[in-house]
Amino acid sequence: MDHVKNTVEIRDDGTAAFRDALSAETFLAEIRSASEQIMRELLAASETRAGEIMVVGCSSSEVTGNRIGKASVPAVADAILDGILPLLQERGVYLAAQCCEHLNRALIVDRSCAREYGLEPVWVRPAPKAGGSFAASFYNRLEDPVAVETIRAHAGLDIGGTLIGMHLRQVAVPLRLSVKRMGEAPILCATTRPKYIGGPRAIYE
Repeated sequence: MDHVKNTVEIRDDGTAAFRDALSAETFLAEIRSASEQIMRELLAASETRAGEIMVVGCSSSEVTGNRIGKASVPAVADAILDGILPLLQERGVYLAAQCCEHLNRALIVDRSCAREYGLEPVWVRPAPKAGGSFAASFYNRLEDPVAVETIRAHAGLDIGGTLIGMHLRQVAVPLRLSVKRMGEAPILCATTRPKYIGGPRAIYE
C-alpha cells in the first residue's frame, strides 16, 4: 500500500495531489483502465438497460491508499469518470454519483434523470472536501446537474467502502467481477431484482 500512498501529498485543506508528473501519469492510466474494465463487466453482469440508473460511490482517498475522507484527489476522480462515463452514455444508462457523508450521501444526477424518476432536487454543490472529488467532478461535467437526497438505482459500484446500499433498489444481489481492487481501494458491485411474492402456486419467469 505504501508505494501508492506515498505518491500523493496531502495539502493543508485536506485534498491531495501527486508528488510528480511521472507517477501521476502511470497511476492514473492504470485507474482509467481498471475503471473501464470494471464498468464493462458490471454492465454485462447486471444487464442494466437504457434509462436505468447506475449508482457509483467512490473514495479517491482509498484509491491512493489513504483513509476515506482524508486525502481527496480530484485527478483520480477524473480518471475514473473517463473510464466509466463513455460506457454508461453509450448504453443510455444514468449515472448517480454518491456524495460523501458530509452531504448525507446525497447524489448528483443529470436533471433529465431527476425528471424521469420524479426526484426532488435539493440545493447543494459538492466540493472535494464536502461531497467528495468524484461527485464534484461529475457535477462539473454535467450541463444541468442537480443533487437529490435519495434514489433507487438498478445497479451499483462501490469503490473504497462508501456504502451505496442505501441507494439500491430491493433486492440487492452481489456481483463478483474479475477486478477486485481499484488502486488500493476494494470494490463491491451489485445488481438488483424484483422481490419474489406469492406462495406455492406463484409462477416466476
